[in-house]
Amino acid sequence: MSILAKLSLKNRAVVGLITLIALAFGYIAVGSLKQELLPSVEVPSAAIVTSYPGASPEVVDEQVSQLLENAITGLENLETTTATSTTGLSVIRVSFAFGTTAEQAKERLTNAVNSVQSTLPSDVEPQIISGSFDSVPIIVLAVADLGGDNERIGEALAKNAPTIFSQVDGVRDVAVSGAVQKRVYLDLNQARMAQFGLTQREIAAALNANGLVLPVGSLNDDKGSIAIQVGSSVDTIAELEDLPLFGQNPQAGLVILDDVANIRFDDAPVTSISRTNGKESLSVAITKTQDGNTVAVSQGVEKLIPELEDALGGNVQILSTFDQAPFIQKSIKDLTTEGLLGLGFAVLIILVFLLSVKSTLVTAISIPTSVLLTFIGLQTADFSLNILTLGALTIAIGRVVDDSIVVIENINRHLSYGQSRKKAVLSAVKEVAGAITASTITSVAVFLPIALVDGLVGELFRPFAFTVAFALLASLLVSLTIVPVLAYWFLRMPKRLVEAKAQDPKNFEKKQRKIEEERELKSWLQRGYVPLIKGTTRHPWLTLTAALLILGYTFSLVPLLKTNFIDGAGSNQFIARLEMPASATFEEQESAAIDVEEQILALDGVDVVQTTVGSALDGRVAFGASAEGIRFTVIAKEDADTEAIRAQVLKLDVPADSQITVATGGGFGSSETIDVKVLATDADDLQQAVDEIATSMAEIENVSAVTTTLEADERVLEVVVNRSRAARYLLTETQVSGIVAAQLRPSALGTITIEGTEADVYIEGQEAPASIDEIKALQIPTFQGLVRLDSIATVTEVLKPTSITSERGNRTAVVSLTPEGDNLGAISVAVDAKLSEVDLPAGAEASVGGAAADQADSFAQLGLAMLAAIAIVYIVMVATFGSLIQPLILLISIPFAATGALGLLLITDTALGVPALIGMLMLIGIVVTNAIVLIDLVNQYRKQGKSVQDALITGARQRLRPILMTALCACDYLCPVPNGPWSNR
Repeated sequence: MSILAKLSLKNRAVVGLITLIALAFGYIAVGSLKQELLPSVEVPSAAIVTSYPGASPEVVDEQVSQLLENAITGLENLETTTATSTTGLSVIRVSFAFGTTAEQAKERLTNAVNSVQSTLPSDVEPQIISGSFDSVPIIVLAVADLGGDNERIGEALAKNAPTIFSQVDGVRDVAVSGAVQKRVYLDLNQARMAQFGLTQREIAAALNANGLVLPVGSLNDDKGSIAIQVGSSVDTIAELEDLPLFGQNPQAGLVILDDVANIRFDDAPVTSISRTNGKESLSVAITKTQDGNTVAVSQGVEKLIPELEDALGGNVQILSTFDQAPFIQKSIKDLTTEGLLGLGFAVLIILVFLLSVKSTLVTAISIPTSVLLTFIGLQTADFSLNILTLGALTIAIGRVVDDSIVVIENINRHLSYGQSRKKAVLSAVKEVAGAITASTITSVAVFLPIALVDGLVGELFRPFAFTVAFALLASLLVSLTIVPVLAYWFLRMPKRLVEAKAQDPKNFEKKQRKIEEERELKSWLQRGYVPLIKGTTRHPWLTLTAALLILGYTFSLVPLLKTNFIDGAGSNQFIARLEMPASATFEEQESAAIDVEEQILALDGVDVVQTTVGSALDGRVAFGASAEGIRFTVIAKEDADTEAIRAQVLKLDVPADSQITVATGGGFGSSETIDVKVLATDADDLQQAVDEIATSMAEIENVSAVTTTLEADERVLEVVVNRSRAARYLLTETQVSGIVAAQLRPSALGTITIEGTEADVYIEGQEAPASIDEIKALQIPTFQGLVRLDSIATVTEVLKPTSITSERGNRTAVVSLTPEGDNLGAISVAVDAKLSEVDLPAGAEASVGGAAADQADSFAQLGLAMLAAIAIVYIVMVATFGSLIQPLILLISIPFAATGALGLLLITDTALGVPALIGMLMLIGIVVTNAIVLIDLVNQYRKQGKSVQDALITGARQRLRPILMTALCACDYLCPVPNGPWSNR
């Protein structure tokens, strides 16, 4: 590789010009890179969410979840399915094999759902939510009328927000929710309906058969061509009242809708409430395209907010309740600051060792040059600037300067031997070119196995690995081309040597080398090190024994380490959920939410609290977020302690039989709870197993909540129709069900446009029953008159589970533990221990999943990646040294790197997680790099005829300075990182 240095010196002007051009392109690349929170990873997950209002979990499971789950079973690359049926809602989460795109997953699910759509209840419409990170909103705005009249701005917001924000490049979708919907209500007179032989089917048919304007042709007359259309729209209540109905009683004559129903145009029932800092609000969720720049989109949206305020007529408050951009910008700013601090520390180390300002500047230039070249690589590979690629750059820069340090230190050494600058540059580079090339390729090879890691960790950290590789290869190129040219331009032989050489040129370099080596031996560094290296080589068995004891002690520390998966993103916001009994009414949930919201707002450091009661569907549902319930998005002030606020939220007063949990709101698409999945063939055995496991898990420390999918039963009123009695009145079971449903809950019959607003048409009862006795007394219209419901049916109150969960059709239940703190490993061990003590019923099985399974799988994958990295390193070193034995000697140094790593993790109370394991991979590269640089020089001395002892001592003392410099530069460069946005990771 030294040929690059020769070519560079011959074409110095060209190298300088190319360098300037490359730096310019790198600077341009920085501005054009997408800025995102995370890489645009398409997690092959999706969710099928189906709302079935009023249906019990059993009915939802039987009539919706089972049909949909059976339809998707057998899809290509399908890995897992989990169906959860709760009151009025079915959520089926689907996971495909990695490599399946979000579009492919959505297309396959859509086809499967369409194949069974006709067998589903007529009033349900499954909704498919993609699992791509790009389907998660990048910014959510809360819009409230300051006068409290959100209805005033609802229609204008729905009309103007998509139009205004779609102007921003990169916006894929603008979803407005929370506005009051309008409905047309038909209050049917059941007796007159029966008298005229009418049912709801005839009303639905009348709605579908009228109100359409259809083109039927054209006519040519003396004035030209004229289009012909037939029909008129039904767009007023009066026209709706005059709709003719055709029943089964031919004697009834002409019957219009007004004869059998009272019609009103009114607000739809409230099924979800959104509040921002105590005020009811509307929501605008904005998602970006896959190629969109998160920061640019967010900034574009912020600029257009005044335009939206004007379109809404003013007197409105618009707050951002979720925005990825500020954290991305803060990460970039913090990592830039850390990089500059680290660069300053590295420059200081180089200056202290080399005592040369010019040499220090030449070396320091390699860092920004390598980084800018890396940005060109990121742009070429279509990677974005996100917290992972930024973290990769920060970590890699600690290693980027190594090659240049080795080169410049050796050039200085050769200049001190009295060599001319060209000879010094070429001989110095030739001496170390093989070593730094091998060491850099080795470091790159260490990260190659990450590209082969399966699952979420592989998808997330693949750009991380490639970024490190780009940076290291750029540093190698800089050290072999730009650094030699700069050294040739700016470094000179010391003046004292120039004068001495002029006076006595004969054998000057040989004599000066000897003088310089003797002078170096007298330095404080060599006086401390040489006796040490001589002592260890004279007593090899004592040295090896001490090393093994230290290594053994190091690995004995492993059980004391905390372990974790991937911590939260370190942002200033989190999500709190209030879990209430299944029997809680919507009004009770709203009241409880207001009370908890007020408590959160009273906490010091809280800036914004976004409260949602009811359904909230976006891409986060596919990652495991709840599709319904009570949620609080808490945003802390910039200088507040978010973790302290989270701890306070967990201690808030909540209603009886309720509990509050907190989560970061994502966890990179992974579970944030430790889940114990329970399977049993019998429902009673399943309930018993879940109860016993939940009771046992409640004893575990550092767990804020233990919940189960079978935690409580809800009351269900079963109406069992006596078919023979109903038949006496010419009624079927289905007809009775329809009549009861019409009186208990509205049922959509169709859609019409009233006063310019599209509204569904619903049937409603005269007055919803308020007690079980009133249900029994419901009047059922028949040809023989009205009869009580309990005369043809049995009405019984029973207890049913609040939710039903199954995987691939097998009934399951889940016990979920919400861990506190950062020692997920210790909690997982405790869970395994408690689970082994539980005496499960015969036929029941339990296994640990969730965050614990994610951690175990990721650790296993990265463990294999480390083994593969060591194997690749060995292959590279065999190719470098042409020996099978020497690389094995180098590999022995790798385990000793764990001494410092594990020790500092314990001292700083840092959990061993995925980021720490990535750091371990980086450490393998650094350790082997230093070993290669040392052994390569030892081999060169052996070829010159020196003994093993002399070659080792001479090579070790000469490589001591560059090895110390590179190690200290890496440490000092990374010192600011623990105080930045990666501190929580």
